[in-house]
Amino acid sequence: MSYPSYAQLLQREGRLAGTSWELFREKDRGTPSFITPEAVLTAKDCIRTGTVFGLDYAADDFDPGMSLKRGAPRHIIYSAHPAHRDDYLDGYYLQGSTQIDGLRHRRADDVGFYNGTPDGLVCEGTAELGIQEWAEQPIVGRGVLVDLDGYRSAAGQPIDHAAGEQLGFALIQAAILAQGLTLKPGDILMLHTGWCEWFLALPSDRKQEVRASRKASGVEQSEEFVAWAWDNQLSVLAADNFAFECLPPVSDSPFMESAPNDNGMMHQQLLAKLGMPLGELWKLGPLARHLRSAGHWDAFVSIKPLNIVGGTGSPANATALT
Repeated sequence: MSYPSYAQLLQREGRLAGTSWELFREKDRGTPSFITPEAVLTAKDCIRTGTVFGLDYAADDFDPGMSLKRGAPRHIIYSAHPAHRDDYLDGYYLQGSTQIDGLRHRRADDVGFYNGTPDGLVCEGTAELGIQEWAEQPIVGRGVLVDLDGYRSAAGQPIDHAAGEQLGFALIQAAILAQGLTLKPGDILMLHTGWCEWFLALPSDRKQEVRASRKASGVEQSEEFVAWAWDNQLSVLAADNFAFECLPPVSDSPFMESAPNDNGMMHQQLLAKLGMPLGELWKLGPLARHLRSAGHWDAFVSIKPLNIVGGTGSPANATALT
């Protein structure tokens, strides 16, 4: 199926301008619809050695983390009799560690939730735009890893995570070119920045300082990046950092007026307007090192969120096979 370019999306009328609303057959699925059965079959060719990587950090790894509200869950084990054990998590924030943002996670300030879903339907007990869409039919396909950390380190200019470096579109393009990567419709894009491993290696008091600074390296907000992601028909955007985007957003963000509640972040444009899932805090370091030594940059990737009807996000439960 053919889809309009991003420039053509901007020419749509009224509330549809700049959105993918009403374009996909499965209305609540968003850009994972770019992955066709043929693309899944082709993705199996990415499995060359049978090596498997789990891309999720532990549920309590980010304790403290960057979020001001999401704490680590408390794991409780109990028994009803000497031969029995059961357990549960108390205070479990579904986006507290490795996660995938669902289409309920952001509402566009100017036009509302994805596909014009009424605000009143985005609440507990309703299914519209819920994360269960990707649990009942998991997101599976070709994953491509762009090694921004490796590219910059090889050039003798490591990414400055302490400063919350803004990673521009030109850097992403340069790394893709250096790796000889060719993108295909439906690709799951994974950006390896090294932020998670850097942050997790800090002592607790330093983590608190980084959290208080509200600075985190990530993709610089730009219309160019959004257009590129759509025009390449990427199904998912994921990274090993806190918010995928840089924090704080760049002062000249083109989304400052359309997303004032997010201070110009791209989240609203990607999630609420394009229906493009965002993965954050992914465990990409081991996979990046393996792919670097193997000399190729793609893998068969499976993403299976928790089946929580109406969930706004979920642990990614992501797995890469190479």
